Amino acid sequence: MKRIESTKNPQVKQWKKLLTKKEREKTELFLVEGFHLVEEALKSNIVELLIVAETKTIPTSWKVDHIPVVIVTEAVIGELSDTETPQGIVAVCRHLQWNVADVQTALFIDAVQDPGNVGTIIRTADAAGIDAVVVGEGSVDIYNAKVIRATQGSLFHFPVIKGDIGQWIARFQNRHIPIYGTSLQHGVDYRSVAPSSSFALIVGNEGSGVSEQWIKQTTANLYVPIYGKAESLNVAIATGILLYHLQKK
Repeated sequence: MKRIESTKNPQVKQWKKLLTKKEREKTELFLVEGFHLVEEALKSNIVELLIVAETKTIPTSWKVDHIPVVIVTEAVIGELSDTETPQGIVAVCRHLQWNVADVQTALFIDAVQDPGNVGTIIRTADAAGIDAVVVGEGSVDIYNAKVIRATQGSLFHFPVIKGDIGQWIARFQNRHIPIYGTSLQHGVDYRSVAPSSSFALIVGNEGSGVSEQWIKQTTANLYVPIYGKAESLNVAIATGILLYHLQKK
């Protein structure tokens, strides 16, 4: 096994660049941190390299014989970590590729910028049994470390695609599948819409909501009633309510 002790090592500097969106897009690689998430990434066969702190041990249940391992100091792990208390293990992973030819239910994320929200939305869509999530322009990068943590592994086994929402709307319209936006203005109570085995739902930016250009192309726009004094619902919470209502299982 290779060993690296210095945070100034060129390889460490290269790994650290993967904490930036620019480098992730350039190399089509990203970092995964922590034992649970690294294990989930291993199950998806996307791990290129394991970086392990000298004080940690790879679990014997992991099948890593074919994967290069680099032993590093705690200081090096600290350089690659996005958390206050690193767990001592990081994986360099390839971007995921998905075949999404037959999608009956989908969630479109329009310019949602908070990584915690996007990660939670992805995890919720996975739990609700949605076929795929499409992350549109203006949203946070799905390989952002905070997004990955918030998905709790759903990102690795559930189709999440960076895509053009307009193209996906057209794709569903051509198949006569209903598309629901989320909007208080000109919207209807979500309970007035019947569950279905085929649909798309669009959720939007935390402040401005779904873009007007998409709102105009929907079958209907839905809202979740607010009975208390809160100004609005968190986008991830609203998404969960809507998906579980719309999904016919």
